[in-house]
Amino acid sequence: MKNPRFLPLRLAVACALAASLPALAIQPFVVKDIRVEGVQRTEAGTVFSYLPVKVGERLDDQKAAQAVRALYATGFYADVRLEADGDVLVVFVQERPAIAAIEIEGAKEFTKDNLKDGLKQAGISESKIYDKSVLDRAEKELKRQYTSRGFYSSKVRTTVTPLERNRVSLRFDIEEGEVTRIADINIIGAKDFSERQLLREMQLTTPGWLTWLTKDDQYSKQKLTADLESLRSFYLNRGYLEFNIESTQVSITPDREKIFITVAINEGPVYRLGDIRFGGDLLVPERELREFVSLRTGDTFSRERIIESVKRITDRLGNDGYSFANVNPVPDVDREKRIASFTFFVDPGRRVYVRRVNVVGNSRTQDAVVRRELRQLENSWYSLEKIARSKERLQRTGYFSEVNIETPSVAGTADQVDVVVTVVEKNTGSFNFGIGYSQADSVTVSASVSQANIFGSGNQLAFQVNSGSVNKIYSITYVNPYWTVDGIAAGIDLFRRDVDTADLAVSSYKTSTSGVGVNFGIPITEYDAVRVGFTAENTLLELDPLSSPPRYLDFVNTFGEETDTFRLNVGYSRDSRDSLTYPTRGWLTDIGLEVGMPPGDLRYYRVNLQQQFLWTPERIGWLTFLANAELGYAEGLDDKPLPFFKNFYAGGVGSVRGFETASLGPRDINGDALGGNRRVIGNLEVLFPMPGIKDKSVRLSTFVDTGYVWGALQDPSVDDLRASTGIAVSWDSPVGPLKFSFSYPFRTQDGDRLERFQFQLGRIF
Repeated sequence: MKNPRFLPLRLAVACALAASLPALAIQPFVVKDIRVEGVQRTEAGTVFSYLPVKVGERLDDQKAAQAVRALYATGFYADVRLEADGDVLVVFVQERPAIAAIEIEGAKEFTKDNLKDGLKQAGISESKIYDKSVLDRAEKELKRQYTSRGFYSSKVRTTVTPLERNRVSLRFDIEEGEVTRIADINIIGAKDFSERQLLREMQLTTPGWLTWLTKDDQYSKQKLTADLESLRSFYLNRGYLEFNIESTQVSITPDREKIFITVAINEGPVYRLGDIRFGGDLLVPERELREFVSLRTGDTFSRERIIESVKRITDRLGNDGYSFANVNPVPDVDREKRIASFTFFVDPGRRVYVRRVNVVGNSRTQDAVVRRELRQLENSWYSLEKIARSKERLQRTGYFSEVNIETPSVAGTADQVDVVVTVVEKNTGSFNFGIGYSQADSVTVSASVSQANIFGSGNQLAFQVNSGSVNKIYSITYVNPYWTVDGIAAGIDLFRRDVDTADLAVSSYKTSTSGVGVNFGIPITEYDAVRVGFTAENTLLELDPLSSPPRYLDFVNTFGEETDTFRLNVGYSRDSRDSLTYPTRGWLTDIGLEVGMPPGDLRYYRVNLQQQFLWTPERIGWLTFLANAELGYAEGLDDKPLPFFKNFYAGGVGSVRGFETASLGPRDINGDALGGNRRVIGNLEVLFPMPGIKDKSVRLSTFVDTGYVWGALQDPSVDDLRASTGIAVSWDSPVGPLKFSFSYPFRTQDGDRLERFQFQLGRIF
């Protein structure tokens, strides 16, 4: 006779999932031991960890059903059953197979890693439990990825191969097929604008000579949604307040090779702006608020300018601490007169102040170095303008590759925020040694040791040795950007500079200059600064009596081969650029004056003016426009001539590309450039990221350069200006900023020395 306590507890899955149904009507017993059978890949301990029944507990129908449900819920097992062998609970499990390997064949549009990432998001990856329902979802994910790229005829077939130890391998065979391209886009209902003009507002287009690269002829639901919004903005910004998209139809041919898009629109009438009123809590005088509204009564309605006005008002309130201000423009539409009046309801919310400023990520740089650049202080009212300016100042130090500022609310308060400044430090110290070649200096041997952030203090120290065929430089420079707590910078410079122009397209001479200089930078406002410097230098001049121009020989006859110069350098600059290394917006105005004065031998002055403007359109954040203009003028003082080695030069990278370095201007009888005392330079440049390279240290640009240098006996004329156009690459390389250019000089004269390909080590801006 069978032991009455040996009761099979086989449970159907449906019964196991039904909480109200018992496993079987059994005689309860106390579990003395638990045995697990059927495990292959997993361990018995896995079963014990999920099993709600422990040794010493009483097992009944309810607990048996609970145990089966718990083991099924893990997803590890295809079948679970319980049996009692005396006082021993026996758990029989049948494991689901695990995925041992995943193979993808036939993929060309995507890399296998990209497709595997998509499979992983769908729940399929190596070492995971195989589930047929999850596999179906994964196949749909692969199809979705190909559909997003326009491969509507793609097919995915999956092969499941059983392996030993209860494992399987999955093979996905992909037949990509041909890309489904947009054959035609029709816009129905347009009256005031041509279909061609409207299609230019859309990203999606029919196949063209560049669409193989942009892929804009491949349909995407997301792109179409964005294009419809672009159409809506196009009309709303031109006064069509009641513009509406009636319907959108997308159809695909049976062979899945072509897509046709039809958009039906209703333009509606053009509205003009009526009265502009303000309501709510006006903490700022209404007269001042009106200045932030870029529309006036009678202007054509523009949603873009209304939104812009709202942002300007919100930012103004944010500068007074009302960081959560809300401005709601409510329209009052007169459809008969086609006039839309607006009331800007202002809700400033609570005034917010900054509780604490925290600096994160500065493992080397001292906290004080970061905090002294901040304009948003603790225990002061929050200011959006000061937050933005603080970020700009930190970026301009050059110590950090990334700067991010967040303002999280303080828990439990409604009027406090913390400012969290997160920085990513970059290597500000370098040791370089190299042998290189450049067009200006030929073979160059250079070595330098520099640290722009000594011991995290923000002070700069640099030793430089540069040995080229034209320039040989030996220098030691130390700068303390915060010599005083008010931000006055001080620096000292010891140098020797040897110049040999034999390899340049200028009249040959040699100079050896040694000196020491002290410089100060004095901030006037956030953007304005004055600089003052004093330099004492000694210059030894060497000429060739047979080939040197008469004016050079006359200079030696007057002053001798050795001269002492005491230089005064003063300047003013206003710099609102957002970065010194990679500026994208802002202005730079710089005026510099250099004067040779007693007790030195040389008497002269040099004035240089520079105006630079950068602009990045908000809608095209990756494109930057640069305009730069420079004027230079120099003369001798006290009836003494201007030293010829203080002349201005033009030509080459940094002035007018496409012409040999320093080759523009008056020449001697040998055809070598003499330089001049007047210079004009103009540059227009469009900068954008290098395609395929995410690193922002590499930028591509197109440019137009113009300029010339005139001597004292020449009358400046626009006809003398030279000009070129071309493309350039700027790279912040490990050995310093490099710029390569390929130019086409299009405004030249006979005798000009052209040089289409040029490169130079130096500042990018």
